[in-house]
Amino acid sequence: MKAIFSKYAKQELEDAAHSYELEYEGLGRRFKEEVKKAAIRIAQYPEAWSIERGEVRKCLLHKFSYKFDAGTSRALPCAWR
Repeated sequence: MKAIFSKYAKQELEDAAHSYELEYEGLGRRFKEEVKKAAIRIAQYPEAWSIERGEVRKCLLHKFSYKFDAGTSRALPCAWR
């Protein structure tokens, strides 16, 4: 399985990374690295995460206050909250 981001999720990711970068130099990059690790975990173990609603599962990022909403079908692209 591969994590595919919607255009809205991509934009939200960029906005969050920019915001973190404004707080502290390098923090935006570290945020993106944490997102990449989460995407890999979700792709490897898509059903290991708590059910948010229906087929949507959530994965909390370890070092940042964001969660990854992911669906197991193409109908539900990854999203950020």
